[in-house]
Amino acid sequence: MAAQVIGAFFASFCFSLPLRVPGKYLAHCGITGAVGWLVYLLILERGFAVLMAAFFSAVVIALFSHVFARVLKSPVTVFLVPGLLPLVPGASIYRSVYYLIQNQGSLSSYYLSETLQIAGAIAVAVFLVDTLFRLVKKK
Repeated sequence: MAAQVIGAFFASFCFSLPLRVPGKYLAHCGITGAVGWLVYLLILERGFAVLMAAFFSAVVIALFSHVFARVLKSPVTVFLVPGLLPLVPGASIYRSVYYLIQNQGSLSSYYLSETLQIAGAIAVAVFLVDTLFRLVKKK
């Protein structure tokens, strides 16, 4: 598990480079991705579904992104986009296309559905946290 969390840190950190994230924020981007992936793994380890793990880890990533943005006076997306990278359902997208090419429509549909559900869970989590921060900011 530790190796995966370290890998998520470096994936988020390195993904920040082509996004031209300022150097002083690179470590924070890595931390956001690593913590999100740790939450994802812990939820899966407890026996919950991938969809739940993706949702709650995206909530944590969005929370970290908002806190870092407030503390460091930077846009939320600086931390959010690289932080979400480990959660992107790339393997499901690959399998969906692979089985489509192999003429196995049912498997392709299954993986496409899984991909869209995970992407939707991530989007809803980010939306909820963003809305929460906007409501708190207005008060």
